[in-house]
Amino acid sequence: MGYRIGVLGGDGIGPEVVAEGLKVIEAAGVELETVDYDLGGARYLKDGTILPDSVLEEWRGLDAIFVGAVGAPEVPPGVIERGLLLKMRFELDLYINQRPFKLDAGDGHEAHDFVVIRENTEGAYAGEGGFLRKGTAHEVATQGSVNTRMGVERAIRYGFDLAGKRRNHLTLAHKTNVLNFSGDLWSRAFNEVAEEYPGIETAYNHVDAACIYFVQDPQRYDVIVTDNLFGDILTDLGGAVSGGIGLAASANLNPDRTAPSMFEPVHGSAPDIAGQQKANPIAAILSAAMMLEFLGADPAAVNAEVIDAGARIRAACDACTDMTGSTAELGDAVSSKL
Repeated sequence: MGYRIGVLGGDGIGPEVVAEGLKVIEAAGVELETVDYDLGGARYLKDGTILPDSVLEEWRGLDAIFVGAVGAPEVPPGVIERGLLLKMRFELDLYINQRPFKLDAGDGHEAHDFVVIRENTEGAYAGEGGFLRKGTAHEVATQGSVNTRMGVERAIRYGFDLAGKRRNHLTLAHKTNVLNFSGDLWSRAFNEVAEEYPGIETAYNHVDAACIYFVQDPQRYDVIVTDNLFGDILTDLGGAVSGGIGLAASANLNPDRTAPSMFEPVHGSAPDIAGQQKANPIAAILSAAMMLEFLGADPAAVNAEVIDAGARIRAACDACTDMTGSTAELGDAVSSKL
């Protein structure tokens, strides 16, 4: 089965790492039809384009979207993040952000292997809020956190389902002692859904305590589920304690498959090293592996060969994490393992 994939190399090192991801997919024996899109900070600076509705409609006809990185220092903060990335998540209902973190034992540390499930379309990023008396000495800014029972519960259910495929343990991370409205909703939904999964052991951590445990005792975790803002912070920390953000992959998923899911490394565009072949492509390659595994697991058309290709790519990346070299050389090294 062929898949039609939108490719958004974007800015900075994005095109470099995307090229290696596509190279490795080809080496794994999977044929893709790719459609390239010129979007990101550079495109915005050129003609003001961010994410046209016409492109969104094109994307609805794709099987997945593979993104390198977007963002340029000359673009005001929030323009690309909200106009492209958040718009994509909201419009395509990419309500699950899934980020795996794995580190083999060595150099005095134990191995760990956990996944953070971040609710991806609500919370503080929904855009609720505003200004009063902006620009005056009495300015007021409010920024609300939007949490719906539907949005919270579907993220929690996804976490329980994933934990059931792993080591049967799910942790809720929140701040229920002070966020007594959103935290109460998350806690009640978590406990109620847990009753439907008697084989899954559960735990709760305040998010600040989870930050400590990520550093001191990440082995305690299997799957963590949390809200949008906390998930954004925890997953960057997860990358830092798991070999660095150059290894941090992510999937922005529409588990219902009513629209294409999006896969991207989380390291950003790194404009200071763009074009120098210094970027580590492993995060992009691992994101490509997640894309193949998700595509192959479509209940409407399961493709075991594509799932296996994703698993083989992940294993090849594991064998290359200690290697050094240029961006292309690391891509070649992973390809050679396939």
